[in-house]
Amino acid sequence: MTTADPSDRRFADRDDRRYAGTAVQKAALVFGIVFLVVGLAGFIPGITSNYDQLSFAGHGSGALLLGLFQVSVLHNLVHLLYGVAGLAFARSRIGSRNYLVIGGIVYAVIWLYGLFFAGDHPANFVPLNNADNWLHLILAVAMIALGVFLSPRGAGVDRPAARA
Repeated sequence: MTTADPSDRRFADRDDRRYAGTAVQKAALVFGIVFLVVGLAGFIPGITSNYDQLSFAGHGSGALLLGLFQVSVLHNLVHLLYGVAGLAFARSRIGSRNYLVIGGIVYAVIWLYGLFFAGDHPANFVPLNNADNWLHLILAVAMIALGVFLSPRGAGVDRPAARA
């Protein structure tokens, strides 16, 4: 009977076969859950103030999640989709890394977009206010950093180990 050598690269990716088995998968799962909660909260009066002013899209939506973040039906649906994606991509290490890094890049683009179009600008279809904008920057940095720094590199992780 042979026991597995923990340094053997054939066993290095064992955890990424389990749902949310690695650190990067756990991070994707947490972001997915948070986005789901935020997306749902955007549809709950009381958690979302000015709920009667919730519009489908556009800068005219007066609804504010937690009284701070401008939301619309479209904005809430995007959060829900991001949440479902996080749960789905948490199934694999590579999917989780891609979800976090690409999602972070998308949030960086949304942050840049918000720098120019936040508030009452006619091109503000999301809608975005300054609180949303800075939260998007924080999300971008956090998602990219977690996707990069929690993803191990090397044989047996990103590519198969060389056969002896």
